Amino acid sequence: MAAVFLVTLYEYSPLFYITVVFVCFLVTSGLVLAWSGLGVPVILRNSEETESSARVLKKQMRQVKNPFGLEILHPATASVTKGITLTPDCLEDCILTCYWGCSVQKLHEALQKHVYCFRIKTPQALEDALYSEYLYRQQYFIKKNDKEEKHCQLPEDAQVVDFGPVPRSRYPLVALLTLADEEDREIYDIISMVAVIHIPDESYRLPCRILYQYLLLAQGQYHELKQLFMSANSTAASSSDTSPGERSADRSLLERAGLAEDEPELHEENSKDCVVCQNGTVNWVLLPCRHTCLCDGCIKYFQQCPMCRQFVQESFPLCSETEQDESTCI
Repeated sequence: MAAVFLVTLYEYSPLFYITVVFVCFLVTSGLVLAWSGLGVPVILRNSEETESSARVLKKQMRQVKNPFGLEILHPATASVTKGITLTPDCLEDCILTCYWGCSVQKLHEALQKHVYCFRIKTPQALEDALYSEYLYRQQYFIKKNDKEEKHCQLPEDAQVVDFGPVPRSRYPLVALLTLADEEDREIYDIISMVAVIHIPDESYRLPCRILYQYLLLAQGQYHELKQLFMSANSTAASSSDTSPGERSADRSLLERAGLAEDEPELHEENSKDCVVCQNGTVNWVLLPCRHTCLCDGCIKYFQQCPMCRQFVQESFPLCSETEQDESTCI
């Protein structure tokens, strides 16, 4: 009997070996899958687990009061030869100092010195950090809540009509706002504001605009203010003032200068309602794209921006629920 079994096994040995290998493969695959910890397929997960996984990180924000405000009045008429009109709006007495033809390298070195060496609390501190690498300086005393226009212009004997080709080594104008009273510097976290302003000249006739704004803190940090992309009536009106040809020309020049940013998408409905539900008030800013387009109810359902489809790394609200309730009651 044993001999018959051995003969039979010998005759069918290829099939026997194949069966053994197949069984070993199944056992090994099961062990590997169990060890890797593959769970239940996504389609079988409940709705609460899916909702929690879709929530983006909420950025921790710290509210500070900015005592400085600066606006360009009539930017279309500004030029290097005709000057520029600035309208400061400050919560305390301040000093407005304008530096024409400020060195790009020295300015950014001065910002780093504010972090590591000394605080730029006064115009003299910035001038020491710049090593006088600017062409001309103008200074104005700004009273509290005074919105008086200040006209800044290069003197005629300077004979400056442009600041050279791109990439430039000098900014056309750098405006510094500092607190005039030393006691106010102990109250506010923000002690200075630096605004880098582009002014049209004979080489580049781009419209006058603020290129960068830096807030300098008393603790030794500085932060760059960036524009939020939000659909509103003011945005659509400002964009309609210029023709498409002029906007494309300005865009190409900014790209050559390395100053172009992604343009916000404009919508036909110029409102501040949520772009998803069209009902809630827009309250959430998505980072890093800076689109402000979602309400409190829709923010938890999106890991990608509904405007540009970029993945959202962090987000923060424009106002808290308490502030929203107070504004609703008013």
